Amino acid sequence: MTNRMRRPLVAGNWKMHTTYEEAIQLAQGIAKGCIGLADVEVALIPPFPWIVALAEVLHDSAIVVGAQTCSMYERGAYTGEVAAFMLAPFCRYVIVGHSERRSLFGETDEVVAAKLARILAHDMTPILCVGERLEEREAGETLGVIERQLQAIAASVDPSQAERLVVAYEPVWAIGTGRPATASDAQHVARFIREWVAERYGERAGQGVRILYGGSVTAENASAFFLERDIDGALVGGASLDAAQFCGIVEAAQAAAQAKKEV
Repeated sequence: MTNRMRRPLVAGNWKMHTTYEEAIQLAQGIAKGCIGLADVEVALIPPFPWIVALAEVLHDSAIVVGAQTCSMYERGAYTGEVAAFMLAPFCRYVIVGHSERRSLFGETDEVVAAKLARILAHDMTPILCVGERLEEREAGETLGVIERQLQAIAASVDPSQAERLVVAYEPVWAIGTGRPATASDAQHVARFIREWVAERYGERAGQGVRILYGGSVTAENASAFFLERDIDGALVGGASLDAAQFCGIVEAAQAAAQAKKEV
């Protein structure tokens, strides 16, 4: 597979954290800290209530806004749901299939596929999360789990859309545990994902899809992941709640992007 430069993406998933005031201050701090890091795309993904406010605060910056999920339904009598079309005016990205949605809220592969289709239909980019549980890893089932999760969304993506995908490899056992995967393990899975996309949708899509690593990413360990050939950034959880820590991850992505250009 030929090499192709992809712009790194570092996305901060704030989960169910921050007050309104904290969200504004954090966004402003990150925007200030990321000035001059133009080789990296930065996305902030706050709780639903703060999306519009962050879109306004970040309007004059290069940072974009995303959402943590959306409804599988287009519209209708679905109390508590938020439709993709409602997010589209404010968001570039929407996370879909995060392990917390799968495990805590019972989202199946079929639900993930339906949500992904809605996201694409409204011209946003899905950040599709895939990853294995600890018992699956120990049983040697990692790639089988990843393949199943990818195959589940295949019918929701046509070849013209595949290049736009972002896939985040997030081993469930590494999320919030302080125990990240090794860079070589993450690269092994990222390579598998890229080859799967290329086989399913063609070489161009395989080279275009961006693959992120997520799971206990910090400013101290990020460089090791970003220097791997097939890892194009990170989906960051806890560290995205600290402006200095998050900007350190973005700086690591910038440095890795420049190093890859020189190879």
